[in-house]
Amino acid sequence: MLLHTGQPTEEQRLRAALLHGRDRSVLSGIWALRLRGLENLPPPKDVHILIPEERRIVSAGFAHVERTTRLPRPHFRGELPVAPVPRAVIDAARRLTDEDEIQAMMAESVQRRFCTAEMLTHELDQAGRTGTALARRALTPLLAGARSVAEADAYRLWRRSGLPPGHWNVPIFDANGNYIATPDFWCDECAFAWEIDSYRHHSDLDGHRATVARNARYVAAGIVVLQTLPSRLRTEPAQVERELKAAFRTAQARPRPNVRRAA
Repeated sequence: MLLHTGQPTEEQRLRAALLHGRDRSVLSGIWALRLRGLENLPPPKDVHILIPEERRIVSAGFAHVERTTRLPRPHFRGELPVAPVPRAVIDAARRLTDEDEIQAMMAESVQRRFCTAEMLTHELDQAGRTGTALARRALTPLLAGARSVAEADAYRLWRRSGLPPGHWNVPIFDANGNYIATPDFWCDECAFAWEIDSYRHHSDLDGHRATVARNARYVAAGIVVLQTLPSRLRTEPAQVERELKAAFRTAQARPRPNVRRAA
């Protein structure tokens, strides 16, 4: 019960949902991820709590109650019991219908090292098939090494192109062991790099300088590189695919430079 008029605070809503579920209730889904520090999340529509399967409590108001035989051991944020990140990600993904939101949430959890793609895979396997189709599709590029929604789009376009497989986000070095870059995609067969370069990450002075310096290292090492804006992966996929194949043929046509990827 609130001791004041007006809407409850976020913490009051979380505590109220946990009280509704009674002891051993655990926060999961988007609220759990927010409490763990993830940022690239859709707004939570309710408070998702997990309770023991044998407990006969149903959802009420803003408390979405899920009974489970796999009640996780919680991590505590203050006094609030919170599900581990892999479980919270998959619980959230099962209730979302926007694949980009799922992709972004999963990518952030992996990129910021809250968990690994393999941990998400294990959690998905434990969750069964219901409501996991979009999550499984979103996870595939991450298992290959993609780290963002744009890289996931690039992964799917590369797969459609029929070009040889490669590696995502692997460091590249010259013959003397000097670092060159970590391209978004790397085809080791012909030393070809593909960079998905957004305005947001390269528009300020420091970002622009870093991009120019990176491209200079590519040129000095003899690496063929294609730069693509993320938006074009969706607005002009056919044209991007043609550019990709043309750049790949250029890389194949010259002698392979003496560069290597990290093992």
